[in-house]
Amino acid sequence: MDNVVKTKFSIKDLESLSGIKAHTIRIWEKRYNLLQPERTDTNIRTYALSDLQKLLNVVFLTENKYKISKIAQYSSVEIAAIVAQIVSEKSIGNENHAINSFKIAMMNFDQNLFYKTYNTLLEVKTFEDIFYESFLPLLHEIGLLWQTDTINPSHEHFIFNLIKQKILVNIEKKQRETLPRNEQTYALYLPENEIHELGLLFLNYEIVSHGYKVIYLGQSIMLENLKYLSINHPNLSFVTYFTVQPVKEDIQQYFKDFNSLFGKQKLHLYVLGNMVQHIDEKAIPDNVRLMMSIREFVNLINKSTAKYA
Repeated sequence: MDNVVKTKFSIKDLESLSGIKAHTIRIWEKRYNLLQPERTDTNIRTYALSDLQKLLNVVFLTENKYKISKIAQYSSVEIAAIVAQIVSEKSIGNENHAINSFKIAMMNFDQNLFYKTYNTLLEVKTFEDIFYESFLPLLHEIGLLWQTDTINPSHEHFIFNLIKQKILVNIEKKQRETLPRNEQTYALYLPENEIHELGLLFLNYEIVSHGYKVIYLGQSIMLENLKYLSINHPNLSFVTYFTVQPVKEDIQQYFKDFNSLFGKQKLHLYVLGNMVQHIDEKAIPDNVRLMMSIREFVNLINKSTAKYA
């Protein structure tokens, strides 16, 4: 994919971003004049960012029992005002609206809109709620949008860095508030050539919140660089994310190399990420545990917290 930032969108892009089928969008255009796309020389529809924003607001209103025939009578400004009023009345309890606002912030590189949406959510939700209910679904959608060329890497990096900023701020806050326990240390890292860091960063936040010590190593760590940690930390476990690396064919060898590195110590290795679904749980070493989600890992450390309480 090239790095040219999109300013025009196809109807397929609108379908991907809004969840509304292209056929339905065409009907809304023809019957209600809802959008006014430009046409290329070959008569292909192209849409502006303002069209996308209007469509996302329309989708929100239809989800809140407004009929499309009624919505079409309003201007884009009026539609946005109605959405704002509903959100205000509901104390922005609607995650779909928040996710759509984050999408618009991403597409328009609008940092202020991101902060405004986040801070409004924070008035009624905890940071954990925002991550699970808004950021995680958003990140999943972004992955799909990137795969279909609907968005560009610059969009992805922009929104990822804003979310990363919020996670880091909350990690620092928890570190000030929570004294670490002595019985367990978790070393968090990503395998070599793996850079998808947000899930691991949030795990850092969750582990610190539960009072355990974290050694955060970050992106693209070679296995041999982990060896030194076990010398000075007797109660050590490792946590990693397999998003794109190692590839499926190399995963079993990765586990063998991990255990070979530590010899008889048999340190625990917790593995999360997209690649987990491709791993045969029956074929992995006893000290390796596959976690299907962040919540599953958090439930695990919750039990440990209760044990030591």
